[in-house]
Amino acid sequence: MMVRLEDITKSFGPNQVLKGINLSVEQGEIVSIIGPSGGGKTTLLRTINWLEKPDSGSVTVDGETVAASSASGAGIHALRSKSSMVFQHYNLFRNKTALQNVTESLIVVKKLSPAEADNRGREILDRVGMLDKAGEYPARLSGGQQQRVGIARALAVDPRVMLFDEPTSALDPEWVSEVLDVITGIARQGMTMILVSHEMRFVNDVATRVLFLDDGRIIEDGSPANLFNHPREERTRQFLMKTKDFLSPAEAI
Repeated sequence: MMVRLEDITKSFGPNQVLKGINLSVEQGEIVSIIGPSGGGKTTLLRTINWLEKPDSGSVTVDGETVAASSASGAGIHALRSKSSMVFQHYNLFRNKTALQNVTESLIVVKKLSPAEADNRGREILDRVGMLDKAGEYPARLSGGQQQRVGIARALAVDPRVMLFDEPTSALDPEWVSEVLDVITGIARQGMTMILVSHEMRFVNDVATRVLFLDDGRIIEDGSPANLFNHPREERTRQFLMKTKDFLSPAEAI
């Protein structure tokens, strides 16, 4: 088992955002989380690498387990070393070039020499189609290019699991496809992924499982074909009816 969440709860003040989430993800699975805004999708994703500390429950990633009741700094560090996250808004260092954004973690986290980090960084930038922009600063890159650098930075630490939080939501439509193509390529190479996305056609094409999350609970869990075309739950059906324009007629309910 690559990822396991057991009885995860999380509240912000009086608002309980996650209500006893249990989830297991096998190595190589590509699990997409869909659902309405405010349903808990991003919070759930952020608990996996402890960017949000759950109120109760435990998280396991590639054999490293941290429980809310006994979390330690060392345990959280070990857990985080197993995954990397791609954010909505890139979070690049504005004063560093594309290459430096990638090599930073290689030098600081992986302890590579500057020369080794440079070589590795260039390999990864090439993998996401950004080698020709290695010397550019974020301000001179399009949104799609910045997000591809963000993906390269996440790949640099050799994660066992990649987490994507709405990776195209901040992009202009013209840049969406280039980012989705990069993610699809990584998925096809066997990377375990958990991604939150509103791009339903992309989810349908790339995911091996789809979770429908609403009101802090997993309402439905199934293959894209089953969940999109034959949802079991009425709440899932209602949500998909509102998003069916994203799908072709054959894919829509």
